[in-house]
Amino acid sequence: MLAKLDADDTDDRFPVATADAPSLRDLRLSVKCKPISGKVDQACGLVFRYRDENNYYVTRANALENNIRLYYVKDGRRRQFASWSGKVSAGAWHELRADARGDQIEIFWDGERIIDAHDKTFTEAGKVGLWTKADSVTYFDDLAVAPLGGAGSP
Repeated sequence: MLAKLDADDTDDRFPVATADAPSLRDLRLSVKCKPISGKVDQACGLVFRYRDENNYYVTRANALENNIRLYYVKDGRRRQFASWSGKVSAGAWHELRADARGDQIEIFWDGERIIDAHDKTFTEAGKVGLWTKADSVTYFDDLAVAPLGGAGSP
């Protein structure tokens, strides 16, 4: 289990924790997360194809906004390219999952596919990790990653 407990409410602060290995391009990445509190944000997220703190994909769930967003961060600038609105409960465990294969990225929330998007910003392998924002107090557990095969493969 990992917890982000710092309640610094700086709006444009994005704490990220990455694993040293594996480095994958096509992957299935999942985590159980529990947003606890925050006045600016109550977010939990996954990063993948992570090159450095200024270049990666991130999907995040926000209990204050009741939505899940998919972004790329390129040269330090975050850009949303897909979104879903629905219930994101604070104080409850949820599963957030990202499947990336080629330029297709699918996001799952509690087992349901909610986003199916395409983007070619990052096409190379990269690290994986966890993401939060601002004053989010969030618990993470059961981070799992596995390689995915080419189009049509599980």
